[in-house]
Amino acid sequence: MIARSVIVACSIISATTLVGHRALAATPFDGDWSVLILTDNGQCERAYRYGLAIRDGQVLYGGDAAVNVSGRVSGNGAVTVRVSAGSQSAQGSGRLSRAQGSGKWRGTGSSGSCSGIWSAERR
Repeated sequence: MIARSVIVACSIISATTLVGHRALAATPFDGDWSVLILTDNGQCERAYRYGLAIRDGQVLYGGDAAVNVSGRVSGNGAVTVRVSAGSQSAQGSGRLSRAQGSGKWRGTGSSGSCSGIWSAERR
């Protein structure tokens, strides 16, 4: 089973837990997001929900898992994210609107490969 932190990577696209100020948002997508990650293929957990934030178009994770997250949201809402923890990693991509989003993710880790979909809601 790929470590929980790899799944976190995908949730980073949607997550929710960092404090945001919409009035000060630098892009239409800046703010706090809740992300639901679903596994369709592989030995990963079936579902996770995590919190993420977008600040100045950058995807940020504010949780306590030991993961590295990098991601960007373009002006048209296209989002890409990469998460890694040790030898495990995951990549996700998709599209956000002002209030929601969805996409796909794929990861590899100690138990092999996993993939699935994600959905996000602004908080």
